[in-house]
Amino acid sequence: QVQLVESGGGLVQAGGSLRLSCAASGLPFSTYYMGWFRQAPGKEREFVATISWSGRRIVYADSVKGRFTISNNNAKNTVYLQMNSLKPEDTAVYYCAASGTQALGATLYDYWGQGTQVTVSS
Repeated sequence: QVQLVESGGGLVQAGGSLRLSCAASGLPFSTYYMGWFRQAPGKEREFVATISWSGRRIVYADSVKGRFTISNNNAKNTVYLQMNSLKPEDTAVYYCAASGTQALGATLYDYWGQGTQVTVSS
């Protein structure tokens, strides 16, 4: 049974930082690309970042480039999202997901976590 469990969300002031974690179990971590998505109230789920198992192939959404950093620890089957210089518009539920290919579209991801809330106050 595949499980993706996110943690690390919370409330932070604008300009602050948070680090999200996603622990994966039940899937061959080395054959999957891991991604982060987010969904704000009333909006569609949007791509944030993706990383290959090797860590050498990384893609960011333009809206987070230079502020967010995705990384992984293969020994722990865990992917991280370090979020710096947070803005109120970053407020959303953040989801971890796994795909067999490097993809920006949510429909191409096979497995999803339950999400973690990130709220950035102004």
